[in-house]
Amino acid sequence: MPAAPIISLSSCWLSSRHTDGYEMMREIADLGFSHAELSHGIRVTLVPGILKAVEEGFIKISSTHNFCPLPAGVTTPAPNLYQPSSPVESERALWRRHTIASLDFAQRVGAHVLVTHLGSIFFFLLDPARRVEALEDSLEFNAMRENAEFQEEITTLLGKLRKAAPKHYARIQDCLADVTSKAQEADVKFACENREGLLELPLDEQMEIFLASVDDLAVCGGWHDTGHACIKHCEGVIDHAQFLEKNHARLLGFHLHDVSMEGKDHQPIGTGLVDWKMVRRFIRPEHLLTIELSPKLTKEQVLESKGFIEKWLKE
Repeated sequence: MPAAPIISLSSCWLSSRHTDGYEMMREIADLGFSHAELSHGIRVTLVPGILKAVEEGFIKISSTHNFCPLPAGVTTPAPNLYQPSSPVESERALWRRHTIASLDFAQRVGAHVLVTHLGSIFFFLLDPARRVEALEDSLEFNAMRENAEFQEEITTLLGKLRKAAPKHYARIQDCLADVTSKAQEADVKFACENREGLLELPLDEQMEIFLASVDDLAVCGGWHDTGHACIKHCEGVIDHAQFLEKNHARLLGFHLHDVSMEGKDHQPIGTGLVDWKMVRRFIRPEHLLTIELSPKLTKEQVLESKGFIEKWLKE
């Protein structure tokens, strides 16, 4: 067990402006990071340079993010391109195919964790989240949790999602089971991420139950995104501290970023609404900690976020 968590920088901060994977990895290393997470924006053209950098050893890969690299012909981040929850078998087959490719790549770069989105709840007619989204547009972000009308709509929506979720979970579990042998062969675990979208799975209130339901596969754990959880906390969907209390025992790692007063995530760490003192209680030495920042942020803001986390871990 490591003496302290590994701190990585997600490639989402810089992959869009690089055409050479080697130079991209060099930039991460030059910022003082020994590890990187290869996010879901890695184009196939970046792969040769990444492999060269890993071979030279000046950077290590802590984790990758499904789908990585991107499917051929896809040039922008697309983690939800194919969903294991889809009612369409051909889409689930594509999820399995590209997830297996992502497992292969994770093994090649020495990563043992594949951060994974598990899809959404599909409704064939009206979107039940439309009323919540309309209210979100009319409210201040920090007022949603205390707004009675908004909370009533959230309660109604969650009731509809609970009813629709079971058949989607069954498809997800089947897809994970189908790729379990490949994950075992590659020595890579699926890190199931909590999501910011209201229709995305697992539903926050069911994360603990879902992770328990795939325990027997022995290739799945949780992945906690601080920004997503903070947004859901401000919406009144979860209590961030209680959510971590329920799920921290199964976590493989964290995406670390902050949320602005306006509700924008992937902001500099320590500048926004995330309760970092609370989050710190749930960090363990074996966790992977990935700083996941918007590409709009400056190098100085990346370094400030890194410094915040390094100091935070010592507290």
